[in-house]
Amino acid sequence: MSEYRWSQKSLDELREFHWDTINPQMMRDDLDPDEPPSYQWLADKGWSGLAYTLREHHDLTVKEFFTDVVGLEDGRDSDTYEWGIDDRDTIEAFDSYLSMLDRRRGLADSTLPTRQTHLARFARVYRDLHGRADLLDRLDDRDNEPEEIDRCLRVLDEFDRELSTDGTKLKYLQTVRSFYEYLVDFRRAVYNPVANAAKQFRWEQGTPDNRTMTADQIRAMYEAASSLEDELLVLGLASWGLRPGELASMHASQLVLDVEEDTEPYIAFDERKNGPGTVALLYGVDELYHRIDLLDERPSWNGYVFPSSQSASGHLTTDTINNRFKRLAQACDVRVDGSVPTAKLCRRFWYTTYQSAVGELLTQLEGVAEDQGSSSATVVMSNYLSEEKRRQFRREAMRESLAEIFE
Repeated sequence: MSEYRWSQKSLDELREFHWDTINPQMMRDDLDPDEPPSYQWLADKGWSGLAYTLREHHDLTVKEFFTDVVGLEDGRDSDTYEWGIDDRDTIEAFDSYLSMLDRRRGLADSTLPTRQTHLARFARVYRDLHGRADLLDRLDDRDNEPEEIDRCLRVLDEFDRELSTDGTKLKYLQTVRSFYEYLVDFRRAVYNPVANAAKQFRWEQGTPDNRTMTADQIRAMYEAASSLEDELLVLGLASWGLRPGELASMHASQLVLDVEEDTEPYIAFDERKNGPGTVALLYGVDELYHRIDLLDERPSWNGYVFPSSQSASGHLTTDTINNRFKRLAQACDVRVDGSVPTAKLCRRFWYTTYQSAVGELLTQLEGVAEDQGSSSATVVMSNYLSEEKRRQFRREAMRESLAEIFE
């Protein structure tokens, strides 16, 4: 049986798997995290079962999952876009609407593919429910309005069942409503059948559960650590982004600390939740060196950074790491949503800090983009810097962020 138990996961759980596991791996592999990964890349990482489960249990392709459920950008060209319907009038209206947005509203390049995806899905579900995707045929007569409103609400009922979050559902509705408003404004329809559709659903534009810790809380816990072991516990979880179990079982043989100039020390994993890989040590290497030196003086040291004579494994258990972390948090009166945080929130903190650091880096590159006439700093990063340089800049930005927290 697959270790991921794909068939037992709901769409919400698969979406969470993307943000917790797939997205971080994409960034480590220098893939664009805003666009869907390829099937081959997913298969290479051991996640080919995702495609089967999406197809058999959720009636979605891999691309539909990443664009419609996760919310990534499709990146497809409007001129070659496959709408998946055969009603030429509807397709022409879609193209006309998107062309108007492109010409007159100056939207970001990523916006049009997203709206294409929203409209295409609405039209396909409409066709599946009502026989044809003839969205314009009944919009010229008010007598048809009650029935057409009902048809559109039935499509939205499907969205309510299929899409993962209220925020995603509202984005789809906003696109569809804007399309119908365009038809009314240009006298191609006399009414908008989804004008008041939001009133029929209890969709709220909430924020996802992104509970995490603040830099001040992490700093307070680090300062409260009364031993080098506890300092490394906070560093390992918050500055290296390790899982509690990975930190508990870390062995000296995994550490590559003596590296060439301009190369980061790292931890190597032969087995990990996402498969083999490495984690760059952007901060805390001196403390790790010191810990190894102290342990190396013990005649019976077994090589684990957190050894334990009480555990059959020879190292601290995951529960012990969690308990020590919670005791440190309690000592500092650190709370997240009123509760003592668990060690796993540090991993979320790491990714939040990393994304913020990269965002600040892009802000610094805005001046370069302006001088070069590029549309954005992202273009400069993607097109004018080598993969090695991009990685170097990202890591340096993260190192500076961590230094502000721990120094």
